[in-house]
Amino acid sequence: MTDPIDGAALLDEVEAFHRRFNVFPTDAAFVAVALWDAHAHLLDCFDSTPRIAFLSPEPGSGKTRALEIVETLVPQPMTAVNASAAALFRSVSSGNGKPTILFDEIDTVFGPKAGDNEELRGFLNAGHRRTGVTYRCIGDGGQQTVQAFPSYCAVAVAGLGSLPDTILSRSVVIRMRRRARNEKVEPFRARIHEAQGHKLRDRLATWAEQAREYVMGAWPDMPDGVSDRPADVWEPLLAVADAAGGAWPERARAACVTLVTASKANDKGSLGVRLLTDLRDHVMVGIDRLPTVAILDRLNALDDAPWADLHGKPLDNRRLSRMLAEYMTADNEPITSRNIKAAGSVLKGYYAADLWDAWARYCPPPAESPLPPLPGTENAA
Repeated sequence: MTDPIDGAALLDEVEAFHRRFNVFPTDAAFVAVALWDAHAHLLDCFDSTPRIAFLSPEPGSGKTRALEIVETLVPQPMTAVNASAAALFRSVSSGNGKPTILFDEIDTVFGPKAGDNEELRGFLNAGHRRTGVTYRCIGDGGQQTVQAFPSYCAVAVAGLGSLPDTILSRSVVIRMRRRARNEKVEPFRARIHEAQGHKLRDRLATWAEQAREYVMGAWPDMPDGVSDRPADVWEPLLAVADAAGGAWPERARAACVTLVTASKANDKGSLGVRLLTDLRDHVMVGIDRLPTVAILDRLNALDDAPWADLHGKPLDNRRLSRMLAEYMTADNEPITSRNIKAAGSVLKGYYAADLWDAWARYCPPPAESPLPPLPGTENAA
């Protein structure tokens, strides 16, 4: 019988191995990556698996090196660069054990010049849950049949920029940075260090078998404020931390709060939510109605806003109308322009009353002003 392995001490070693070669932006990132490495060995115990995404605005930020270290620690790593959706789902459904897919240069797949790649996006989205499948037609001509290919597998990605919202919301995001001059790491030499990583990997696999009964069906307690999709993302990692014990349950929850809070700060929402938020916070402040022409002037004049250059053209009346019509008033009617009487004439415009319900449902809470009111204006209407 195999001697029990101290899970907390083993995760300490996994974290230390990453710290030798990686510079992550926070301690929380090291905790999350070590837990993610371990969760890949227990994939069949969970209902879902989070993606882990190493993203940066510039090359040379350590993303590829992070994937290289992860590759030495996870089961059946499969390095994919520009892999097709068909190649990936056939690898996952081959019956030879689930690969851990490591997708470098993901920006070449989802970047602004890469097209939509809906098949690959669908595969990554479907494979987030254990029940996820990808449907394909099999056979020739009129003999084709529809077959479901399992898509559930662990996926780590690295790339420049960001990811589609559907993938980003299913990911633990590590915002990578270039190393500062005072940040030092060991050079990674595959011939030497891969073997060291593989020893850790084998011990993780052994520990995973010992921890399986504790992880299977676990319902780890979530930190306050972590619910919905972020809770789905972090549940497997917290279950691993609880099974490991020691300081890891506490460290995991602190890392969860740190990274979930950071992801919310980086979440700009959809263009429609940005429009609603800008209307509330910058355009219609203290105003119950405003003509469309005035709304467009104010939106297009906003600094650090996309409205003056949407694919080379400023926001116009037609697009504004189309975007707002996707949202509903409190009476469940599409938001549309209405007549506004102004200076003896009638103009088309929008009423704040029609926008209140959408503001409440979709926009983040308004930021509190950091400045105190001017003297004598505290009670002004």
